Amino acid sequence: MPQLPSEDLDHVLAHTSGLWDAMRGSSLFVTGGTGFVGRWLVESLCWANEQLGAQVSAVLLTRDPEAFRAEAPHIAGKPWIRLHRGDVCSFEYPEDTFDFVIHAATARSFKPDSRRPLSTFDQDIEGTRRVLDLARQRGAERFLFTSSGAVYGKQPPDLSHIPEEYAGAPSSTDTASAYGQAKRVSEFMCTMHAQQYGFSAAIARLFAFVGPRLPLGENFAVGNFIRDVLGGGPVRIAGDGTPYRSYLYAADLAIWLWTILMKGQSARPYNVGSGTAVNIRDLARAVVDATAPGTKIECARTPVAGQPAARYVPSPRRAEIELGLRSLIPLDEGVRRTYFWNQPLLVSSIH
Repeated sequence: MPQLPSEDLDHVLAHTSGLWDAMRGSSLFVTGGTGFVGRWLVESLCWANEQLGAQVSAVLLTRDPEAFRAEAPHIAGKPWIRLHRGDVCSFEYPEDTFDFVIHAATARSFKPDSRRPLSTFDQDIEGTRRVLDLARQRGAERFLFTSSGAVYGKQPPDLSHIPEEYAGAPSSTDTASAYGQAKRVSEFMCTMHAQQYGFSAAIARLFAFVGPRLPLGENFAVGNFIRDVLGGGPVRIAGDGTPYRSYLYAADLAIWLWTILMKGQSARPYNVGSGTAVNIRDLARAVVDATAPGTKIECARTPVAGQPAARYVPSPRRAEIELGLRSLIPLDEGVRRTYFWNQPLLVSSIH
């Protein structure tokens, strides 16, 4: 898998340069460093070391270091990166001390198993407990937990944007909500540990994103649509196209997370996502227009007249007001960059 685009990594540094000055010479422990979110953080860290001389070292937890080295030699081969073998629920603690800990590992949320919810719930809870204990034992000053908008449960159709103050939650008897329930409990655990042990625990509630390394074959609409265009079309909408989402570009996501880690108030959650809502039909059209105009769009179902549209759209105002964060790269440009980054991968997979 190739390195992330240099223009995107430069974009991250242009809006985080002061943060790297504050982090210079520090050490991090990172879980989830092989996933979509984690890779953006790790690659931007490497870029900061190369371009700014940040001298930040990182230990990345991974179940399979050999596979990671083969898949990402441009990361694994860096002298400031060390891979630590283990599962997030049971890994042995390295002997190092760490200034910062980023817990971005999570159980997959897009296929909840309502018959066996404990597989998701227990993994997230035990993983969070394990990483918080590492932060305490190894003297971390600041801890970042990547939570999810799933903590709010279903967004009321008359609520255009979910603020952090919204008191909604997943139903306590809906076993398919194990992912959101686990994130809620994990946030509470972060708050308790920070208060009792004296470190800062920042909480980032992640929504929807677009960008290089977003999985195209999983249950992410924008990724599915880009995959369909790359395959020659048609672009297929699985539902009726009425739900609303919003999409933050991944380079902006990295900016937001580094800023929340370093400047976010402890135990004060921040929504991470764009406030610009788009329904799925319009999203499909935006993908086609930005990549291959004229590609056919098919919708599996006709909207039911009078039925309110489902929404999953955050209010980013807290992050905007308190931390000065913005969505800087618009959706059409983010789609275009994601599409072109994936083109060589499609060609190599065919050959």
